[in-house]
Amino acid sequence: MNKRIEQLREWMRDESIDAAYIHSPENVYYLTNFLTDPHERLMGLFIFQEKESFFILPGMETGQAKDAGFKEEIIGYGDHENPFDKIRKAFASRGMQSIQTAAIESELLSYSRAQEFLNVTGSPKLVSAEEKMNELRVIKDEKEIAIMEKAARLADYGVEVGVAALKEGITEMDVVAKIEYELKRKGAQAMSFSTMVLFGKKSGLPHGNPGTAVLKKGDFVLFDLGVVLDGYCSDITRTVMFGQPDEKQKSIYHTVLEAELAALQAAKPGVRIGDLDKISRKVIEDAGYGEYFPHRLGHGLGISVHEFPSMAHTNDGVLKEGMTFTIEPGVYIPEVGGVRIEDDVLITKDGARALTAYPKELQIIE
Repeated sequence: MNKRIEQLREWMRDESIDAAYIHSPENVYYLTNFLTDPHERLMGLFIFQEKESFFILPGMETGQAKDAGFKEEIIGYGDHENPFDKIRKAFASRGMQSIQTAAIESELLSYSRAQEFLNVTGSPKLVSAEEKMNELRVIKDEKEIAIMEKAARLADYGVEVGVAALKEGITEMDVVAKIEYELKRKGAQAMSFSTMVLFGKKSGLPHGNPGTAVLKKGDFVLFDLGVVLDGYCSDITRTVMFGQPDEKQKSIYHTVLEAELAALQAAKPGVRIGDLDKISRKVIEDAGYGEYFPHRLGHGLGISVHEFPSMAHTNDGVLKEGMTFTIEPGVYIPEVGGVRIEDDVLITKDGARALTAYPKELQIIE
């Protein structure tokens, strides 16, 4: 029995939902252990309260889905076929051709596919499956944590490679290339987002784009990177100094480090999520840099690099054992540069544990 699908079925019974249509690669992976990106092609996992589920996807991927361990019906289709014709037949074979209520990923399902789904199921009432899927995915089990620990170690290694590559005259993209090459050699499936290496004033752009900027003495160097390993993401940010820092740079760095450590120390089960942002932000505000911290403290982390929960000050949810997320305060000053320090964090019964471990004390590269 697939425990995760059964948990979804229990929710469906409680809410009188006849069928659930799950299609996003992340949620499909969570429920089936099969990770793929079908691009424009349809992929859907259809779950019922009591009837057998079925999983429809491009025919060229059915073998991989079976190998991943999905035990219920798998339906393949060719590029010349309309998959909704097969979906209609699968619903009819289960006596489900006219249902009352269906759960969909309402924030992700396209209008056209929602219309086709309604047409083959008798125009049921649609409800959102997102909240329940978030609830299931937010608490990580031992297997998930073990994978994320390995992904975090690879992220640490990526920063190590990047720091070792720094020399006067190298470009941001040169460093990006070295990091990604070495991480692929270590077994990373992919980068979890576009690797960021920013020099000097560009480090003051929270989501800047690496380019041909050349490293020179006196530059902050900001690394923001992560990998995908066995379907799970890591995400680390470290900032180092190339050459001796001035007093302003030292002040910015130590303020951000204090803010990051304060939030990490405060994180434990039962704490209001939004309070972590407030704790970290107060450190930065008290140092006079409040206006230069423009984003939330962090985000959930797992199969997606950005997932539930949002670590914003408005979040009234509470931390629970098994949650994983980032803590990443930053200060970004135009024409000066910026510092961000980010860890991947696991909530344990005793508090919080950083999965990323690359040193955070100010590192000066001569």
